[in-house]
Amino acid sequence: MAKREVTIIPAIKPKYASKATEVGRKRRVAAYARVSTDSDEQFTSFEAQVDYYTKLINAREDWEFVEVYTDEGISGTSTKHRAGFNRMVSDALEGKIDLIVTKSISRFARNTIDTLTTVRRLKEKGVEVYFEKENIYTLDSKGELLITIMSSIAQEESRSISENVTWGQRKRFSDGKVSLPYKKFLGYEKGEDGYPKVVEEEAKVVRMIYRLFLEGETPSGICHILMAQGIPSPGGGDKWHKSTIDSILTNEKYKGDALLQKKFTIDFLSKKQKINEGEVPQYYVEGSHEAIVSPQVFDLVQFEIQRRKELPTKYSAVNPFSSRIICGECGGLYGSKVWHATDKYKRTVWICNRRYRKGTIAGTGCHTPHLTEAEIKAAFLGAFNKCIRNKAEIIENCRIALAEITDTVELERKAAELSEECEAAAGLIRKCVEENAHISVDQNAYAERYGALAERYAKYKERLDATNMEISRRNIRKSQIAFFLDELAKSKELVTEFSTGLWNTVVDSVTVYSRSKVVFRFKGGADVTWKIV
Repeated sequence: MAKREVTIIPAIKPKYASKATEVGRKRRVAAYARVSTDSDEQFTSFEAQVDYYTKLINAREDWEFVEVYTDEGISGTSTKHRAGFNRMVSDALEGKIDLIVTKSISRFARNTIDTLTTVRRLKEKGVEVYFEKENIYTLDSKGELLITIMSSIAQEESRSISENVTWGQRKRFSDGKVSLPYKKFLGYEKGEDGYPKVVEEEAKVVRMIYRLFLEGETPSGICHILMAQGIPSPGGGDKWHKSTIDSILTNEKYKGDALLQKKFTIDFLSKKQKINEGEVPQYYVEGSHEAIVSPQVFDLVQFEIQRRKELPTKYSAVNPFSSRIICGECGGLYGSKVWHATDKYKRTVWICNRRYRKGTIAGTGCHTPHLTEAEIKAAFLGAFNKCIRNKAEIIENCRIALAEITDTVELERKAAELSEECEAAAGLIRKCVEENAHISVDQNAYAERYGALAERYAKYKERLDATNMEISRRNIRKSQIAFFLDELAKSKELVTEFSTGLWNTVVDSVTVYSRSKVVFRFKGGADVTWKIV
């Protein structure tokens, strides 16, 4: 057999064009530019990228300029929220683009999966991507291997950046430095010193929300009031949502404190966040910035939120007497009933919900009397005016009670001791586990030792939780008494008209024993017995 001659025909591949185009047709070329922050420096880089690729594509006679697709201030770790990128890919898949030019893999995406998935989708449609920095053509035989390697490196770079950012945030948390999402945080703006500064016009809205809630309104009812008055939401919209009111009423930042790291990022790629349930440290900073509502008002709101949750029936703001009037015979709640619903004698009365239940008291139900709304209102005015007449005596008695029943000094000392015991027990548990992991020990002995330490920790933790609960209860009681005293001190004259706001502010409960014995318990702790004639 004659020797075969093989002539090598070298490849001629011009830059930016690894795939041949149809004869006589220009290659439709687009570019992609992205910067990941909104800073001025990055904006300059962004403008430079757009200008560079526009001139580059238009300078080539064999290219037809399509567009420079852009994304500003968008992270590259996921393509999910990148409108420019997604529109470019859509146009390419629809046959509008032959070649995409971009600066580097890290500009295209820092997520290996996103990069490869997108490149393969484009490859199936014959669309090529060229990465300038890495000199990679995706339709080249070596392209996919190089992309996998390079995008993995970019992904690790993104992980490193994310970890550095997280470390910086936690360092600021541990130093007690407070930062807020000011654009959607009602009542505060960033001050010159970097700390939250009160915006008084917005702060008035926050205080109104707290006041309305303490006066008996529900979060949904507060939304309707705010919208009726044309007050914009924290985001500047016309509509208020119940969840927004709930958030404002429970955010400790409004009393000048800050609980930091309530949530944490569990995955740097997806940016998904999770409520912190002990996985990472939290930091509570007292007096971190200027308060909008007093700690007493904030605590009262938390108490009222919990009280409403624990009611045997769903809380209603339709009537201020709901869930406030108690039967002195069986301890049940009074509810409203309509009598003579179909005739001219129609009226609403309040009566024990167990009145007509068989078997409650010797098979006959309760015997406490029904009360009309007019009688309840008149009795309240009489009882509260009695407080005003005896204001000096009641205030003095409340202040004595305030000092005696709300003292937490000894409890706080006890809580500190129990906290130290818990930390010590937790340290011994960690040491026990580490020893078992590194040293060969008898597993039965290890299990017995671990169990004893865990039981010790649980015992101290239970006592610590109970002590903290009692401290919280006393602090709330202190706030209730102080709030009642403020209302009483402001009342210079006798009250002549019933006010729902005053009722909800000062009344804790009303217990009905008989028409001659109705006991009003005020939030300051004062009990006033009134007779309904």
